[in-house]
Amino acid sequence: MAVSVESFVKLCCLFCLVATSSGQLSPAFYSRSCPTLQTIVRQTMRTTVLRDPRMGASLLRLFFHDCFVNCTGCDASVLLDDTATFTGEKNAGPNANSLRGFDVIDTIKTAVEMLCPGTVSCADILALAARDGVALLGGPSWTVALGRRDATTASQSAANSNLPGPGSSLSQLIAAFAAKGLNASDMTALYGAHTIGQARCVNFRSHIYNDANVDTGFASQRQRNCPSSGGDNNLAPLDVQTANTFDNAYYRNLIAFRGLLHSDQELFNNGTQDALVQQYSTNAGAFAADFAAAMVRMGNISPLTGSRGEIRSNCRRVN
Repeated sequence: MAVSVESFVKLCCLFCLVATSSGQLSPAFYSRSCPTLQTIVRQTMRTTVLRDPRMGASLLRLFFHDCFVNCTGCDASVLLDDTATFTGEKNAGPNANSLRGFDVIDTIKTAVEMLCPGTVSCADILALAARDGVALLGGPSWTVALGRRDATTASQSAANSNLPGPGSSLSQLIAAFAAKGLNASDMTALYGAHTIGQARCVNFRSHIYNDANVDTGFASQRQRNCPSSGGDNNLAPLDVQTANTFDNAYYRNLIAFRGLLHSDQELFNNGTQDALVQQYSTNAGAFAADFAAAMVRMGNISPLTGSRGEIRSNCRRVN
């Protein structure tokens, strides 16, 4: 029996919502077993972001790519290395030669294991690191519920199919987020993560050469470092105004048709999200509050808790 795309999305959404409600996450989960956890993460992230501001964006993206792949949500599956008998998510199309920050998570995990051995999951460390990276770049902070456990498997095929790509249409973006129990407003707020970080030429070339809904001066500027062929790994800031500051300039860029990715500009292209983009472009406080709330919801997607999964001793491999 054939199942429509709409039915599949609703089914996935229902599953995620049901699984989320059964989780046992709590901000105080490690208050007795590892009370210095958040201090360790914050200090490491402060040093890291001072040295390389882009790493704040990289860890936020790493967290997003972790949460969006499996039905067990933010489970640190993205951190697992390939082996001779195991294929993980690191070399999936959206991740290969693109994701960064694995070494930062390793550093935090090593420090945590010294004080609280076998206690804190890699999934929770990544969730905290993503939050602190945003805050250190001037963005909002939020309370992270903890108690996730780490996956013992990963899915390259799910990473290839579940992560929305840079060429996605608005309807595809809305469907991808709905499949995780997140609505269109959540999607528009979370896409504001593109106020920091950089993208590779291969991911925005088609937009700056072929799309009509792009400012010509902006396209010409980007074409200087992104030729029509070659230079796939050349980088450009996702936010041309304030690449290393978490603010609402991203939405002002969209209104000026200076979104770097095709999927960015889809948020402001005579569609259902135009009004919200306009609101965020003039109300930084509203964006910050909505982004933080959406990050909490994304972080709570169907977590592994209780006896499911494990607490890895090394984030790159299962125990």
